[in-house]
Amino acid sequence: MTTGQFKPLPQIIMEMTTEQQQRLYEDIMAILGSLNWTDVAQLTAIVMGNASLQQQVTAALLNYVHKELQAEVHYVD
Repeated sequence: MTTGQFKPLPQIIMEMTTEQQQRLYEDIMAILGSLNWTDVAQLTAIVMGNASLQQQVTAALLNYVHKELQAEVHYVD
């Protein structure tokens, strides 16, 4: 999907097919499904306030991108 070029991860996600997005959603919801939240802002606050959840969500996202899209992710601080 990104051979030879850099694209921000949010852009890659937006360019994925509906089916790919659904599979990623299912992977993430397997982690977050037991949480009680009412909106995205609350969910974000819950995840950002819990280092373990942050690591799990990040790992699921990176694993999906690597395995399903054969893309490399490089961190920039």
